[in-house]
Amino acid sequence: MRLLKIVPAIFSLAFAVPVLAAPVHARTEIEFSHQLDEERAERLEKLVDRFNTQQKDYQLKLVRRVEGDAPKDINLATRDEVAHFVANRAKFKPLYDVMREAKEPLDGAKLSPELRVGVSDAKGRLFALPVALSTPVLYINKASFRKAGLDPENPPKTWWEVQQAADKLFDAGSRCPFTTSWPTWIHIDNVSAWNGADVTDAKGNLAFNGLVQIKHVAMLATWYKSKFFSYFGRRDEADRRFAAGDCGMLTSSSALYGTLHEDSRVEVGVASLPYHDDVREAPQHTLADGASLWIGGGKKAAEYKGVARFVSFLLGPEMQIELTAAGGFLPMTPVARAAAGSKLLSADMAGLQVAYRQLQGKGTTMRALHVSQIEPVRLIIDEELETVWANKKPAKEALDTAVVRGNAVLPAALKARQAL
Repeated sequence: MRLLKIVPAIFSLAFAVPVLAAPVHARTEIEFSHQLDEERAERLEKLVDRFNTQQKDYQLKLVRRVEGDAPKDINLATRDEVAHFVANRAKFKPLYDVMREAKEPLDGAKLSPELRVGVSDAKGRLFALPVALSTPVLYINKASFRKAGLDPENPPKTWWEVQQAADKLFDAGSRCPFTTSWPTWIHIDNVSAWNGADVTDAKGNLAFNGLVQIKHVAMLATWYKSKFFSYFGRRDEADRRFAAGDCGMLTSSSALYGTLHEDSRVEVGVASLPYHDDVREAPQHTLADGASLWIGGGKKAAEYKGVARFVSFLLGPEMQIELTAAGGFLPMTPVARAAAGSKLLSADMAGLQVAYRQLQGKGTTMRALHVSQIEPVRLIIDEELETVWANKKPAKEALDTAVVRGNAVLPAALKARQAL
């Protein structure tokens, strides 16, 4: 369902008001800060407009966040910003307090455990609201698969099968058989979890240089040299190349499925993140990461009531179903999860269904540390992986170096983002 964008009317004060006229009801303004790109900001604005037209007490206003400014009433933290928000959590008011004081219902236990990681305290109370979470999956370009003589309805399940498909795609003329976005999030955090490998040791030190991770990065290095793997950047640059039809396979966020599905340039298929079939007990489960809403501290009571009303609006059954369908994000509530698995949404929810199955795999979903969420560590890993692609270091040396460098900055980073 596409939401109509309704521009709020601008009322002029330059007119006389009769003395006996009924007073105009003034809305309480709620500021909602973000750092989204233009396309994503437009989508968010449609959601805000819808809230504004459904009630008369509050006026939600989107503002672009400026570094150094105090938090606004509502603040959207994207996946790569979460660590910064956690480190500065003293500037924010816990969501459970906001909802309790406004007498708005909030049952954090209804959210799936994997969605509450990192945004709930030791008692399970939500400190922030996880609104747009996803997990990595594999996308394929069905037209490219057919051209290479591959079956697009039977996408690769293991990394060995990905290599075989990449070989055929390359022989069929593809100059980008495989690519990836978010390399640290996908190929360190999630490949580790999916294959049952740890990223830390028993003492909490970084240890993502085990056999599984070394083998995986060495495999990617071989692909890079063979031109099976193309690298476009540390963030989502590869998404755009795949959407343009340049690449045969992509590992990226499950939330990308909706955008790709609507894009007529690529006939897209979606499958689980590949696993290493020679690793015992693989596959296990992937990780859920994404955006969350944080509430600024020191605001007026009326503003907090508006924030609570907006949170209730987001958690409403109709809105939850719509957000799940339109955004491809993991469903937060039981209603949304039931709808995603029903015939109601099944035609458009292939990506989400794949993602949700991955999260329900064996192993713990409560992994305390996601190295991609610790900015200094993520930057180090990205740098070291790029030395592998540039053939300056072998996989083991690069990962060993990343672990040593990462452990040097980890204590300060963890001190800044102590457990909620």
